[in-house]
Amino acid sequence: MTADMDNNNQPLHEEASAQSFVFRAVGLFTGDMGLYNKDPPYASTTGQAVVIQLLDWIFRAVAQVMFVNNPLSGLLITAGLLLQSPWWALNGLLGTLVSTISAILLGQNRSDLLPGLCGYNGTLVGMLMAVFSAKGSWYWWLLLPNIFMSMLCPVVSSALSSVANKWDLPIFTFPFNILMYLHIAATGAKAFLLQLFLSVPVGVGQVYGCDSPWTGGLILLALLLCSPVICFHAMLGSAAGLALAAPHKDIYSGLWGYNSALSCIAVGGVFYVITWQTHLLALICGKNNKQYLLLLALPACTWPFCLSTLIFLLISSEIPAICRLPLSVVSYPEENRRYQRQLKKILFSPKCQLINNIELCLGLCLHLYLDL
Repeated sequence: MTADMDNNNQPLHEEASAQSFVFRAVGLFTGDMGLYNKDPPYASTTGQAVVIQLLDWIFRAVAQVMFVNNPLSGLLITAGLLLQSPWWALNGLLGTLVSTISAILLGQNRSDLLPGLCGYNGTLVGMLMAVFSAKGSWYWWLLLPNIFMSMLCPVVSSALSSVANKWDLPIFTFPFNILMYLHIAATGAKAFLLQLFLSVPVGVGQVYGCDSPWTGGLILLALLLCSPVICFHAMLGSAAGLALAAPHKDIYSGLWGYNSALSCIAVGGVFYVITWQTHLLALICGKNNKQYLLLLALPACTWPFCLSTLIFLLISSEIPAICRLPLSVVSYPEENRRYQRQLKKILFSPKCQLINNIELCLGLCLHLYLDL
């Protein structure tokens, strides 16, 4: 009888082990892939390790434009950029590489370098310089100003961070906006009209300056790999941008969707813990991205996203469901949610409540003593 029960339980045990193995294997490539980013040194004993680490930082930086900290997501996005235009992708990767190396040489904070936060502005600078170039593709002299402007990204980021850190605020893509406007002012380049497409992924692709729905689809797949919540809010924000009052040709080309997509991601789970209240807040923020700069014959870049999202992050609310996270613990939405749950368990544990009661009693005794 016992032998029969053991035989019956054996398949169940093997099935559970197989499922556990699958979940562990999936966990290696989803989320932030933190297992492969354990604060390694800048230098290593082998050149191969240095190249692998540098590639990890570059692809994380490419994905960080969409608030995603996953090198595989960055690789997928790069594939989408190559599908759109190999020349644009080359400039974007060059900008990322130069910006990252510049940050290393300047001794930037390691906690910013590891998740790719020192390179994503360089990605956008390199990409959009190629997009707005009047010389077209494969104009090799464009690489020189690309390298120069990308080298300035960590410098501008550091200057802005020294101010933003006083209020525990992120700098978003302000360095990209500033450097792109300086480049446009210096060269007199003008943005040209992109082709018309009727698709939400185009708005997502326009974050990188790409107007191909296939590129946008690959980017969405990359976001889904890291976080379904980010992917959903990217589509929601892009759709919200399409609903804004604008010329149809601008809506269909995604020019009114990419800022909304970024804002929706930022508020909907990245800097706020995801709840239905913050989800609604993200939708409102996404719909409030007005492209007024287009009326001035200037490319909007990501100014609308930066300004509108900063306003929403400065909101002070006593509603517990609207919880803005400190920058030091910000991760992808699912991880932010787990962090909040663990924090609640600690705060409402009997030991923590006892400590709080003791502190309250001591405070009251001190207050009474001072009154006497």
